[in-house]
Amino acid sequence: MNISEKLANPAPLGLMGFGMTTVLLNLHNVGIFELGSMILAMGIFYGGLAQVIAGILEFKKGNTFGTTAFTSYGMFWISLVALRILPKLGLGQAPETIAMVAYLGIWGLFTLGMFLITLKGNNKQLQLIFGTLALLFILLALGDYTGSAVIKTIAGYEGIFCGITAIGSALCQVKESVVSHN
Repeated sequence: MNISEKLANPAPLGLMGFGMTTVLLNLHNVGIFELGSMILAMGIFYGGLAQVIAGILEFKKGNTFGTTAFTSYGMFWISLVALRILPKLGLGQAPETIAMVAYLGIWGLFTLGMFLITLKGNNKQLQLIFGTLALLFILLALGDYTGSAVIKTIAGYEGIFCGITAIGSALCQVKESVVSHN
């Protein structure tokens, strides 16, 4: 028995967790609402845990790219929330601005690498998601580095677009699975 024939496609779960959480965080970045427990909870559970689960399932299917992407970005969300919560619990200092620039910058470099890998294939949706995500990390790091509210707002709108792109890709994949099973 081939296990990959029995597993559903985990990518829509990972993409939806990433996309919805990204949209919500970036609605905050454009100033629509404060960074509160709703975004933090989404970051831990849907952006974080759901993507890690999707990454583990991609591993079972033998998809190294999906495993690396979903597990890494799931852990990104969990670590991002931890950076906000741990100092409030007295478990370390809040990161300095330059530390956040480094954090966002290293995620930007990783994402740029993943984007370049997507160019080897023909999946335009994947290319758009990773290209806009790399740009988002660069804008966020630049916004923190310069302290520019304008750059952070631009990053917010770009992040909303990136998240919507991931949601759209997830829904297309769910639709394809429904059509192929009917």
